[in-house]
Amino acid sequence: MRRPHIRRVAIAVAVTTAATIPGTAFASAPGGPALAAVQAASPVAAARAAAFAHASATGVTDGDTLRAKDVMTDPDGKQHVRFVRTHRGLPVLGGDLVVHLGRRGEYLGVTRAADHVVKPSTVEAQLTPEQAERKAETVAKGDAGTAQLVVDARDGAAALAYQVLVTDSDTTQAGQSSTVVVDARTGRIRSNTPNSDEFISPSLAAALRERGESATPQTGTSPAAAPSGLTSAAAGHYPATATGSGASLFAGKVALTTTRTARTSYLLKDPTRWNTETRDAKGQELESFARGKAFTDGDNKWGTGTTSARTTAAVDAQYGITQTLDFYKKAFGRKGIKNNSAGAKGMVHFGSKVGNAFWDSTCGCMLYGDGDGDLFKKPLVVLDVTGHELTHGVVDATAALEPTRVDNDGNQFGEPGALNESLADIFGSNVEFSANNPKNPPNYLVGEKLGLAQKFLRRLDHPSLDRLEETIDYWSPAAYDTEVHAGSGVSSHAFYLLAEGSGRKTINGVTYDSPTFDGSRVTGIGRTKATAIFYRALTRYMVSTTDFHDARTATLKAATDMYGANSTEYRTVDAAWAAVNVTAANTPAPPAPPAAGH
Repeated sequence: MRRPHIRRVAIAVAVTTAATIPGTAFASAPGGPALAAVQAASPVAAARAAAFAHASATGVTDGDTLRAKDVMTDPDGKQHVRFVRTHRGLPVLGGDLVVHLGRRGEYLGVTRAADHVVKPSTVEAQLTPEQAERKAETVAKGDAGTAQLVVDARDGAAALAYQVLVTDSDTTQAGQSSTVVVDARTGRIRSNTPNSDEFISPSLAAALRERGESATPQTGTSPAAAPSGLTSAAAGHYPATATGSGASLFAGKVALTTTRTARTSYLLKDPTRWNTETRDAKGQELESFARGKAFTDGDNKWGTGTTSARTTAAVDAQYGITQTLDFYKKAFGRKGIKNNSAGAKGMVHFGSKVGNAFWDSTCGCMLYGDGDGDLFKKPLVVLDVTGHELTHGVVDATAALEPTRVDNDGNQFGEPGALNESLADIFGSNVEFSANNPKNPPNYLVGEKLGLAQKFLRRLDHPSLDRLEETIDYWSPAAYDTEVHAGSGVSSHAFYLLAEGSGRKTINGVTYDSPTFDGSRVTGIGRTKATAIFYRALTRYMVSTTDFHDARTATLKAATDMYGANSTEYRTVDAAWAAVNVTAANTPAPPAPPAAGH
């Protein structure tokens, strides 16, 4: 039986009258000397001060501590500071918020995950840590680490709980880790969430088996013959940047920037992209990049275009990872997945007979299986798969959108999780457009090179043409508890309509015909503008509980920031969401206050 779920609302609050919090360091009213002093110091200090000064809007309370996770600065000087929260030293799940500041450091508003005070009704645990660990081991079927007390504010109330990391979990597809949250008072399992975002969901694998269908991708290229060993440093000075070539499975012959470590020794590590590297997991279920085996080569010519060479999958992975980094940098100036000038990491040949690809937050890297020999007979190292999965890393580093629940088979449900999958499809498709590889023509299809009978896995223009995952075109109240890949169609469809408009058109040889909920006609503003609006919404106005109606608000705010509230772009954002039945008028009501003692 499914447990009921309370709709979690991400609240976007405009400037309000300040509230003072007794006992806090920043209790002065806006414009007071204490606040003015910190506004001049740093955006983090100013945002933290503003959060306490405007507590009635931000929801912070006595005992809360805010730790900055990210700071985004706009061209006009406005700043957006993303915080995670602790309450009396305990991490708060679902307590994240973004404080918005003007160019002089003044408070403009807040976007917050929890619409309630995160103070739990009790701080006395009835369970011991050991009891919580045993419960976590039982539900996640793995090895429990040390239980940590937290405040769980994700379901419309704040409860004292234990958070337990369970490794080698049999509830994940490839024995990866899972995070279990156990109610510290009742022992109820509040959540059991895998720490990896998998491209192939359990429900999709089940649908393929039921149909007797398998993915049969067309792969294979001739060995690359591009020049290799071109260094940017004088011969004999190592390590040096070198230009090599790769024969990939899916992308044809590609150039690879590598590291020359000796006269005839090269490492598959890109020093021009913050030392981004791909390694070999050696058929093991590794969640530690350091344990992977480095790929080396003697002539800087990598792969054969077939799976007979272990390096071939690494060519596709390294190419896809670097193309994804290039897209984010060229389009948004983003320096790496976490925007911290750190390279991305990937491991191929993950596990034994693993027919999937993952973004793994524990590893902080991409993991690619070789296929299970049944449903998926090739490694899932396709370009848009990599772009999709690395975007989960970008979401982790920003809004950290999470599913509302996970069933016993590992399927994830809920609008925030569906929005996460949608953003991964949106930006993954954009990676294809950015790479513009004739061997992998860009389009608004996802997984079109996997060799599925329906010729794609998902598509943005008309999501319900996906019969495998039964993706939906439009929002309805049922979307709140829809499997996340199926639910992703709502916001993916809105993005396509914003970019390309409704109706029939052909782009790069692919014919699209995008419908609307109410029969309205939408004229698109172009992919570049639409993508910029969605990226700004993600990085400034989305939080861990953002649902589709919140996403509408976030993209409208982003369009206002970029083009103005009276612009064509703003009106088209509104029209695109209305065309998928997401409107201000049908926004679900906020949850009722929880029962006392929850």
